[in-house]
Amino acid sequence: MKPELLNEAAVQQALIALPGWQVEGRELTKEFQFASYLAGIEFVRQVARLAEEMNHHPDLLVRWRKVSVRLTTHSAGGLTKLDVELAGKIAAL
Repeated sequence: MKPELLNEAAVQQALIALPGWQVEGRELTKEFQFASYLAGIEFVRQVARLAEEMNHHPDLLVRWRKVSVRLTTHSAGGLTKLDVELAGKIAAL
């Protein structure tokens, strides 16, 4: 059974608890900045561990001292509770 898509009101409500996150199309996105390249890589390692635990994997783009995170539930065609939950866990790192 695929996860249920969130409606616009639920997405907007979720964003209140996720400072800095925004919706771009069907994705929840945020760019994180770090003091060094290796700090960004460590962040990616921690995100990867969370993703594996949830079996829900974000798209990650690593640049010099920046990491972009993009979340969506491909099987549902947009944002679901899984995306909001993982965004919250990533924000807590």
